[in-house]
Amino acid sequence: MKIEDVFGDLPKIETKRLILRKMNLNDAQDLYEYASDAEVTRYVTWDTHKSIEDYRNFLKSVIQRYEKKEVSGWGVVLKENKKFIGTCGYMWWHIGCARAEMGYALSRKYWDKGLMTETVKEIIKFGFEKMKLNRIEARCMIGNIASEKVMEKVGMTFEGIMREQMYAKGVFSDLKMYSILRREY
Repeated sequence: MKIEDVFGDLPKIETKRLILRKMNLNDAQDLYEYASDAEVTRYVTWDTHKSIEDYRNFLKSVIQRYEKKEVSGWGVVLKENKKFIGTCGYMWWHIGCARAEMGYALSRKYWDKGLMTETVKEIIKFGFEKMKLNRIEARCMIGNIASEKVMEKVGMTFEGIMREQMYAKGVFSDLKMYSILRREY
């Protein structure tokens, strides 16, 4: 199996309330609404977006990943109003070890509604069924209780704390590691 076999044409996925689809430049305004929110970016590796260029550059980099058929993520769109409200997808994929890491972000307006849990369940399903993964990992910074809850609700197991594992925003941060195995799915 090759990465381009799976990510060559990222499929649209539908859930009860959401559409997971490729991101495009038309998502720029909706992306800016949440990517410029310091509460949303508090526990992520990227800085709060401060300008039009920040979110356009992000979307351009995602589109380039699609074009290069690389591991990439989905835009999360609410079915009821077609609003782009977040992102979810795989950060990397080690084919030989059949493992990958996923990440996600969601507009604060849509927190505490189970939307990211609904999304992550579908991305896990995609990982086991389409990518043929054995292990899916996700990490979060200490204090990101909302992310921990999502990982626990989808059946991921807390494995431990990786001390000062990531350098972002000028500091080394401890990260909590979660995973789910194929046999647990």
